[in-house]
Amino acid sequence: VLSVSIDEENLVSYIQNSLSNQELAYKLAVRCNLPGADQLFVARFAHLFQTGNYGEAAKVAATAPRGILRTQQTIQQFQTVPPQPNQPSPLLQYFSILLESSKLNREESIELCKPVVMQGKKPLLEKWLKEDKLECSEQLGDLVKTIDPTLALSVYLRANVPLKVIQCFAETGQYQKIILYAKKVNFQADYIFLLRSIMRINPEQGVQFAQMLVQDDEPLADLTQVVDAFLEQNLIQQCTAFLLDALKNNREDQGHLQTRLLEMNLMQAPQVADAILGNNMFTHYDRPHIAQLCEKAGLLQRALEHYTDLYDIKRAVVHTHLLNPDWLVNYFGRLSVDDCIECLKAMLQANIRQNLQVVVQIATKYHEQLGTQKLIELFESFKSYEGLFYFLGSIVNFSQDQEVHFKYIQAACKTGQIKEVERICRESNCYDPERVKNFLKEAKLTDQLPLIIVCDRFNFVHDLVLYLYRNNLMKNIEIYVQRVNSGRLPVVVGGLLDVDCSEDNIKQLILSVRGNFNVDELVEEVEKRNRMKLLLPWLETRIRDGSNDPGVHNAIAKIYIDSNSNPEKFLRENQYYDSRVVGKYCEKRDPHLACVAYERGGCDLELINVCNENSLFKSEARYLVRHKGFNSN
Repeated sequence: VLSVSIDEENLVSYIQNSLSNQELAYKLAVRCNLPGADQLFVARFAHLFQTGNYGEAAKVAATAPRGILRTQQTIQQFQTVPPQPNQPSPLLQYFSILLESSKLNREESIELCKPVVMQGKKPLLEKWLKEDKLECSEQLGDLVKTIDPTLALSVYLRANVPLKVIQCFAETGQYQKIILYAKKVNFQADYIFLLRSIMRINPEQGVQFAQMLVQDDEPLADLTQVVDAFLEQNLIQQCTAFLLDALKNNREDQGHLQTRLLEMNLMQAPQVADAILGNNMFTHYDRPHIAQLCEKAGLLQRALEHYTDLYDIKRAVVHTHLLNPDWLVNYFGRLSVDDCIECLKAMLQANIRQNLQVVVQIATKYHEQLGTQKLIELFESFKSYEGLFYFLGSIVNFSQDQEVHFKYIQAACKTGQIKEVERICRESNCYDPERVKNFLKEAKLTDQLPLIIVCDRFNFVHDLVLYLYRNNLMKNIEIYVQRVNSGRLPVVVGGLLDVDCSEDNIKQLILSVRGNFNVDELVEEVEKRNRMKLLLPWLETRIRDGSNDPGVHNAIAKIYIDSNSNPEKFLRENQYYDSRVVGKYCEKRDPHLACVAYERGGCDLELINVCNENSLFKSEARYLVRHKGFNSN
């Protein structure tokens, strides 16, 4: 015999039926967990329960072989029994007996934990879980979660309920474990749903979780859906932080997300959008769309950086009060010549007072590229002589262009910058004198000094005198010869004589001049107009003042000769006149006086010639006798 064994399936039945020993069958079934006595246990349980012996009934149910009485029906029966004062409930007695000898099944675990959870006895739950006395299930986890999500997480993990595990990870802030767990159990989680849940609880943690979702080469969630989740909660700041990290590689296929990032901030936080654009992080967004949003948000500088259509540029560029002047000036360096001119024109049309200064700066910096003449015409088309003055003022000192210098003079006159007109008229060598002279005459300035300077520099003195006198500007004539150039007095006097100025005014003018001038030229101007006598008061004053100037004495000699004011006496006694000059003057008027003048100066040849020409042989003979040493050869 190799093996002998008991027939476990029929042993208890045999004792019960053949031996009629119910008690032995019962005890053997309990001890050895053998089948065959099921009805016996059911009957005993029912009897004890009906007689109110709940404690013994609980023992029977708990110890019945193969758990035949560990059913939901048994639990419900115990639940119907009201608890007795100062005694544990029959149900609790039942579960206690079970816990001592075995692990509770699914239904038992749930029913045992319900009152424990209601009473908040968390340590009991922890103890049973630690001792592995409970069968973990999703329902048990849901029950435990009401008092402790972390403890519920332990239940879900043992019950292998991935969805609930992930939810608990999320609720307990263990976001990194979500992704690791899902990968481990190969569970396809609804990450977008999770993200929405996290963001409702903690937006900042939502950003971190979103970053985890997309950090791998193959992201766990679609970027667009992630962005939608942020925006559903109006979490602009958090969405911005997420996208700045997610889009840092500046990929072309993510251009639409770059656009959304800029779009949301331009509408909600323009300064953030400005900073993002300033960092030049992205290049694949919808530039025309973003340009329009920048303009609407008041970020005109950013709008102009993106606009390429001239119509858009002109619309934005006119608001110079919202733009940095230095940036705007440099911006014009990017535009074509024609576009530059059009934009400058638009700026002046929109608000010439506000925009003039920066237009001048732009014109100054780019005048060589744009063309000075075009810019002059631009300012003139708006009759902006102030703009023209400041523009040309910045280049006139370095320009050789006659038109620049003339237009600058013109603009300075129009704007009342007379001192600057004077400076250019005095210092510049690059303007057409005739043109400037005519302009200044037409301008009829209150201060005629610029005209005086031009006429003095370029010998238009006669024209100047005629203009000033005919316009009753005698005072300016005085200023000219007294302060500007006294050397021009002879020409001025000649001009005044030509316009029939009163002799009294001319005499007064001559007497008022203290500067140096050529007396001979003055005498010549007066003499050729046969007005020598008007010089007499001035000449006599000069002589009384001790003047030894031959020109002065020549002039007064001529006057004495013409007026027959004892000229011979003057000619013989005066020591300072020029004998040849005065003698020559006398030859046609009075040859005898010519002889006196020549004799006084020892002008032998001149004297002999005048005597011979006028048959003054006696005078000639007397002179020759007195000068015996004369050599005719």
